[in-house]
Amino acid sequence: MEGLDALTRSLARRTPEQLAALLTRHAEPLARRPAPTELRGLAGALWSYETLHQLVLHLDHPRLQVLTATARISQERARNAAPGPAAPAPGADYQSLMAHRLSFAHLATEPVPPEDVFAALDATPSGRTRTAAETALHALYDDGLAAPTEDGAIVVPPRTPQLLAAHDPGPFLADPPRPSTPDNPATPAASVPPTSPYDESRAAAATLAATLDRLLASLATQPAALRKSGGLAVREIKRLAKAAGATEAHTRLLLDLALAADLIALTRTPSGITALPTGAYDDWLGRPPGARLAPVLAAWSGLWDIPTHTPYGETPTALVRGHDRHAPALRHALLAALAAAPYGAGAPLPSLPFTEPPEQEAGTDTPWNDLLRAADWHRPLAVTHQPMVGERAAHTLHEAAYLGLVAHGTLTPLGRALLTDPRSLDRPLADLLPPLLEQAHFQADLTVVVPGRPAAALAALLTSAADRESEGHAVTWRFSPASVRRALDTGHTADTLLADLTRASVTGTLPQPLDYLIQDTARAHGRMRVLPAACCIRSDDEALVKELAAHRALHDLGLRAIAPTVLVSARPPAATLDALRAAGYAPTLESDTGTTTVERLPTHRATAPAPTRDHRAPLALAHRLLGIPAPRQEATKPGGE
Repeated sequence: MEGLDALTRSLARRTPEQLAALLTRHAEPLARRPAPTELRGLAGALWSYETLHQLVLHLDHPRLQVLTATARISQERARNAAPGPAAPAPGADYQSLMAHRLSFAHLATEPVPPEDVFAALDATPSGRTRTAAETALHALYDDGLAAPTEDGAIVVPPRTPQLLAAHDPGPFLADPPRPSTPDNPATPAASVPPTSPYDESRAAAATLAATLDRLLASLATQPAALRKSGGLAVREIKRLAKAAGATEAHTRLLLDLALAADLIALTRTPSGITALPTGAYDDWLGRPPGARLAPVLAAWSGLWDIPTHTPYGETPTALVRGHDRHAPALRHALLAALAAAPYGAGAPLPSLPFTEPPEQEAGTDTPWNDLLRAADWHRPLAVTHQPMVGERAAHTLHEAAYLGLVAHGTLTPLGRALLTDPRSLDRPLADLLPPLLEQAHFQADLTVVVPGRPAAALAALLTSAADRESEGHAVTWRFSPASVRRALDTGHTADTLLADLTRASVTGTLPQPLDYLIQDTARAHGRMRVLPAACCIRSDDEALVKELAAHRALHDLGLRAIAPTVLVSARPPAATLDALRAAGYAPTLESDTGTTTVERLPTHRATAPAPTRDHRAPLALAHRLLGIPAPRQEATKPGGE
C-alpha cells in the first residue's frame, strides 16, 4: 500500500484551501461515494477504479501522456521485481487462466523516477517539451492522480495500467494543434461576419431567457406526464415546444437543463410520474434575467447527455437520466479548441443531420478535422476514442450556439466565461441581458407593449388580464372581453384592475378604450353564479332535511338547502358520511347512477421518507480531514456550509 501512503502524506501537506480546491474539482465523481472521514479514506476514494475512470476522461494530452508513461514503466518495474507465475498450458480451465491474468505481477506497480518518465516522452532537460511534461506532472500531483514518494519518485493508482492499456499515446505534443490558416492572408471584407460574437451571444441569451420562461410557465400550468418506460412522450414534447415557441430538439435540451438545475422535478402521483416546477422556480422568477440563466448554463457544462442528439433507431425523449459520462469532457474539449480560433477564421457549424465532410486532397485537412484534432488534444479519451464523435460533436456545437456560447466559429465572451468557471456566469450574463422592465406602454388599440423583458410581477399582471400576442425584442399583449373576464374571475374588481394597470403604465394613465372595456366587462360579470358543492344529501322526508340543516353538530359541513328534499355539503362524501353517523344518523352512500354503494374499509400506506443529502461545504470538510479547527464563522453555519 505504498502508493496510498504516499498520496495520504501528500494530501496531509496541503492547506485547507488547497484540499478544498481538490474536493471541488472532483466533486462529481466523489459524490457517488460516501463522504470520507479521514485522509486515507479520501486517498482510497481518489484511487478507486470508479473515480479514476471518471477523472482520466478530463485529462488533456500532456497529463494523460505523463500518467500513461508512468503507469507502463511502473508495471514493467513491478514485473521485473516480482515475475509472475508461468502461463497456463494450452487448454487450461477458466479459473487457471483468470488466476494468471489477475496475478500480482499484472496488478502491482512500483515507484518511478521522474527522469525515466521524461526520457520515455523524449523530453530533453531543456526545451518546451520538458517544461510541458513537468507542468503536467505537477498537475497530476495537484489532482491526486499521482503522488511523490519521500525520495521524489512517482507512484500512480494500481489500476491505472489496466485502465489505460488500450490508449495509444502517440508522440508527445506540448501544445494543442493550431487550425490551418488560408494560403492567402488577405481576408475579403465580405467574409467578415456582420455581427460580433458578443452581439450574437446577447441575442441568443435574450431568446433563451424568453423561451425558458414560457416553457416553465407552461409546465407550471399543466404538468407533463412521463411514459411508464421513462421519459416524456412525443406528444408532451410537441405540446411544450409549441408553448415555448421552440423546436422539439431545443425543448428537450431546456427540459433536461431545467431538471439538472433543480427548476423542475419528477413527482410520483396516483396517475404516474409527472414533471412540474419545484419551489426553486418561484425564487428563480424573482431573479434578474442573467441570474436566471446562470444555473441553466452551468448545468449544461456538466450534463451527462447530449439532449439534441438521438442515435439512429432511438426515440427522441427528455427527462431521462443521462448515461454519457464522456459528454462533459467532449464539451470542454470543443470549447477549449474554439477558444484559440480568431474571430471570423473559425470553422462554420456543420449542418444537421450530420454527415462526414468529404475527403480533400492528400496533405490537406478540412476545418472540421482541424477542430476535432485540436479538441482531441484537450480531452483525448473523450473525443477520437469514442464512437460517432463527429455526430456528437456537431450536436454539441449546435447546442452551444443556441445557448449563446459559440458564434462565427469561435467562443463568445459568455462561452469563455463558462470555459473558465461555470460557477461564475452572473457578471457576463448581467452585461448581456438588460434589467427587467417594471412598466409598459398602453395603447388605444387595446394592446400593451413592453420594449424589452418584463419583470415577473408585470408579466403576471398583463398575462392575467390580456393575451400575449408576440415576442421578440418587445413583448405585446392584447386586451379583450374574455381576457378581462379572466382577470375578474381571479379576484380582481374593475377598480383594483384599473389601479394596478395604471401603476404599470409608463405615462401613469390608461387609454379610454381600455377603461371602457374593463368597466363594461365588470358590469356583466357575476350575473349568474356557480355554487361549489362537494356532495349532496337527499331524502324524501322534508322534515328530516330541515332538521339536518339546523343541526349544530353538522355546522362544519356547511349544509345548504337548494330544494325541499336536497342539501348540498361543502365536505366530500366520506367526511359527510362520518359527520352524519357521528351525529346519530344512519345514511347510506349512493352512486351517481342512483344505486346504493357498498362501502369497504380503506387501506393506508406510509410514505417512505426521502433520503437526506449531506451538503457540507468542501472547505469545512477539508478542515475536518486535516484536523484543523474551522474559523468560527464557518463552524457555526448549518450543514458545514
